[in-house]
Amino acid sequence: MGMNQISHPPVRLQRFLPFLAWIGELRNGRMLRADLIAGITVALVLVPQSMAYAQLAGLPAYYGLYAAFMPPMVAALFGSSRQLATGPVAVVSLLTAAALQPIAASGSPGYLAYAIALSLFVGLFQLGLGLLRLGVVVNFLSHPVIIGFTNAAAIIIATSQLDKIFGVRVESAEHHYETVWNTVVAASHQIHWPTFFIASGAFAIMIVLRQINPRLPNVLIAVAVSTTLSWIIRFEHIDTVELGRIESEAVQVVVRDQIALKHEIPGLDKAIAVAEKNYRDTLERLGTDDSRTLLAQHTFDTLRLKRERRIKTVKTDIEEIKKIRLDRVPGQEGMPGRFYLHGHAPEGAESDGRLWRIRSVDGEQLVMNGGGNVVGNIPSGLPSLTLPKLDIGVVLQLLSGAITISLIGFMEAISIAKAMATKTRQKLDANQELIGQGLGNIAGCLSQSYPTSGSFSRSAVNINAGAVTGFSSVVTSAIVMVTLMWLTPLLYHLPQATLAAVIMLAVVGLINVKAIRHAWKAQRQDGIVAIVSFVLTLAFAPHLDKGILIGAGLALILYLYRTMQPRVAVLARHPDGTLRDAEMFGLDTCENIAVIRFDGSLYFANTSYFEDRVQERIAAKPDLKHVIVIGEGINQVDATGEEMLSHLSERLHAAGIEILFAGLKKQVMDVFERTGLYQSLGAERFFRTEEQALDHVWKKLGNNHEVDCPLNIVCPVTSPK
Repeated sequence: MGMNQISHPPVRLQRFLPFLAWIGELRNGRMLRADLIAGITVALVLVPQSMAYAQLAGLPAYYGLYAAFMPPMVAALFGSSRQLATGPVAVVSLLTAAALQPIAASGSPGYLAYAIALSLFVGLFQLGLGLLRLGVVVNFLSHPVIIGFTNAAAIIIATSQLDKIFGVRVESAEHHYETVWNTVVAASHQIHWPTFFIASGAFAIMIVLRQINPRLPNVLIAVAVSTTLSWIIRFEHIDTVELGRIESEAVQVVVRDQIALKHEIPGLDKAIAVAEKNYRDTLERLGTDDSRTLLAQHTFDTLRLKRERRIKTVKTDIEEIKKIRLDRVPGQEGMPGRFYLHGHAPEGAESDGRLWRIRSVDGEQLVMNGGGNVVGNIPSGLPSLTLPKLDIGVVLQLLSGAITISLIGFMEAISIAKAMATKTRQKLDANQELIGQGLGNIAGCLSQSYPTSGSFSRSAVNINAGAVTGFSSVVTSAIVMVTLMWLTPLLYHLPQATLAAVIMLAVVGLINVKAIRHAWKAQRQDGIVAIVSFVLTLAFAPHLDKGILIGAGLALILYLYRTMQPRVAVLARHPDGTLRDAEMFGLDTCENIAVIRFDGSLYFANTSYFEDRVQERIAAKPDLKHVIVIGEGINQVDATGEEMLSHLSERLHAAGIEILFAGLKKQVMDVFERTGLYQSLGAERFFRTEEQALDHVWKKLGNNHEVDCPLNIVCPVTSPK
């Protein structure tokens, strides 16, 4: 074997380790260089984009880097697409937030743990579908449902970033549109202008650079410029102050309440632990029906409820005071400044010109922010490899969200992979791609990632940068690893407004009204499904799964409705010699022969409809002797359909009418042979073509019936002059 000849591993081994199919190609220096360049290029987009998407998911920005570390590499090694770039994406990030917000507060330890667990569930579900070769299950989410959901999701994603663009803080309402309205109201009188200008500048940089040269890393440049500017102007202005410097009794009461709670919680936890032990011991000794057991359970539940209510009340109060804006009035002769509610400073006192807000409570002190919000401290080093701690309650709460994310995420990934496979002429295996995406999410869970999927924008960057194999994604993961280990301090001053601008600009491409119009033109009912999915997703947000499920259900119902009443055409001879719909073309029909074509599979939902159409034809033609069923459009027949045909033939025979079949497909004939219908009717009732069936009928009718039969009239075609 020559030195330049590449030996390919056995095909069976490639099924388990797909990367063996392309890893040998890296011996070619040109391919290796192309993958290195593509991997670095994608990483330059991925690092800032992943931080932005983590913020969209309700997680600290650096969790986006965790999601960009392991999943891209693992998905590329075990998937079938060579250029698919996996990692955090906008829609999956939004779905993650939608799944977690009802059960935990954004950014809380529980929220972080649930996000990581969700990645595991998504990965296991996708892996299971792939191993069982069930990739076709994603087809239950029809294209109209997806385009309706995607358009609505793009609007939800973009509007969810308005508070970060304007630098205001509002509480999340029950419905997303209420939150958006509250944000607009808050921005109308509390806009933080430095934040708004930073966001506007980031928009301008990305849009202008995209117009000048799309190959430029416009996102990275916008991040670099805004981060440098943020550092120079001290965009984030932090100060730690004593509680007594806040000239607001309401604020002081709330903060002291939280301080008291921190001292109270350990005592409550200890009392709860004692009550739980007492309850379990009593239950084991006396059983569930004893009054002492019920009393012990009541004590245990009361303490737990007290703790939950106490924490919820204080947390709500803290969230409220974080919205408050304060003016700082500098102190006299070296004395520390005092903070007053905005607009309530003493007459004649001049503030420092900043709007301050309470960022957090640290012991007996308050951490105040007089500037904009930045990413802040990012833990240096790689995430620890650990499995999330789970219980059955968590599994049940996250199950529906995990299934939704699995299907939506994979549909996004496979559609991108198919588009690139068409361009590169590579073989794509949907089930293997499911395995790759599933293993990517499982590996991501081990490295504290939230759910990921294939990215359209980064995949486009990858293939346009010249990526040949999945090694480009391995390079991308390596660049993210370098960032986590050594470059995180450079990201401290990155404004969150810039990340919001990155998100908003990225999702603009998801808005595609033309696709909804196209679905409407192709099939009116599909257009209705797309519009309903769009409207309901917007209306139910942040509960996105409701819009998807209702849209998918409506699509299935409308499909069943269409198949319940398929086209049943009575045929007659057209002047061009073919048999066509008599009603549509105004053709004469025969009084003794009815030729009926059924355009659809014959199953339980439409058998009665077909039978009714035949009965109508019989009633309209008193002299009818033969019914010829043209079965070219019948793809399948179920037990109900076969039973109906058997009874119909018996009733027609009793009425002196013979039923014949022409053009039936093999799978339909196989059903008739297995059930005995073919034998009971006789081989003479089945014909390959309608012409053979007509010849048979004309012979049985006799008296040269075909001479005057409208089904045998063929007008001569005159040759053009």
